[in-house]
Amino acid sequence: MSLGPMQSADEAIVESSASSGAPATGTRRGRRGKKDNTSGKSPTQIAWARLKKDRVAMVCAVIVVFFVLMALLAPVLAGIEGQDPSTQHSNLVDTDGFPTIGPNSEHWLGVTPRIGRDVFARFVYGARPSLAIATLASVISTAIGLVMGMLAGFFGGWVDRVISWLIDFVLSLPFLLFAIAIVPIAQSWFGNPFTISQSTISTVRFFSLLFVLFFFFWAGLARLVRGEVLAMREREFVQAARALGVPTRRVLFKEMLPNLIGIIMVSLTTAIPGFIAAEAGLSYLGVGLVDPTPSWGGMVADAQNYFQADPLYLWVPVGALATLVLALSLLGDAVNDAFNPNTRR
Repeated sequence: MSLGPMQSADEAIVESSASSGAPATGTRRGRRGKKDNTSGKSPTQIAWARLKKDRVAMVCAVIVVFFVLMALLAPVLAGIEGQDPSTQHSNLVDTDGFPTIGPNSEHWLGVTPRIGRDVFARFVYGARPSLAIATLASVISTAIGLVMGMLAGFFGGWVDRVISWLIDFVLSLPFLLFAIAIVPIAQSWFGNPFTISQSTISTVRFFSLLFVLFFFFWAGLARLVRGEVLAMREREFVQAARALGVPTRRVLFKEMLPNLIGIIMVSLTTAIPGFIAAEAGLSYLGVGLVDPTPSWGGMVADAQNYFQADPLYLWVPVGALATLVLALSLLGDAVNDAFNPNTRR
């Protein structure tokens, strides 16, 4: 077959393929390059694929899973050691309150000053309230912020004005002063603080911390979601759904909510490390969890007066807090980048 003066090589290939019944291949297919591996995938699937390629994120995820398993298996780990977090070994401390033994086969991390409780048992049990408060507060604050932000952005008008005023009011409150004040107020509802049991005080403080954390941190997410919904409600798919008479609940939770998955994931992964640090800080200041509930913040507060004589008692919870918060923060940044289409990790 001869090529005419105005016939290109590609046209000749197509003509030859058409005459033989074979599909057109060759130069045009080569020019297309590789097939886009993101075609046909949802934004969540694309983000997950990008996240799995991030080595830092995977290492941080392993660290987080390790601490979660340690908290869940705290009774098993303490049982393997043969100790529990509440038994006092007064024979293992001297008259000044300093431990007379170091780490050994019976007490893997030694015993605490003053009353001689096992450090390892209190360490593994102490991960439980920190992770529980942080996870519950993150889920509750994310849910409240998501619903309030969607309502404000979608309905507008007086609903938007009321919710926006409430957001501004919450953001204007001093977090630390409010947290310090609410604990004695909550305890007073259960009677005289000198007569109620320590377990009741610990339970009241647990729920007081939980309330303080989610009460203060839903407003920031609500403001962010409100802005996203304000822009989203003018898009074609939302306008079409409203024109067809789709119920408001379906528009909010079936049409808009899937487009907010990225914001939800980023909010959860970035809020948890902040809540863990906040719980430890409040426990250190004396307004967090108290005995008999072990916590890392309480361990740090108890260990500060014995640091020179028994540094391990302080470094164990401090090292665990720093590692867990850093891992969660880096994982949150990786999730943010994975769900952000403008970034390439």
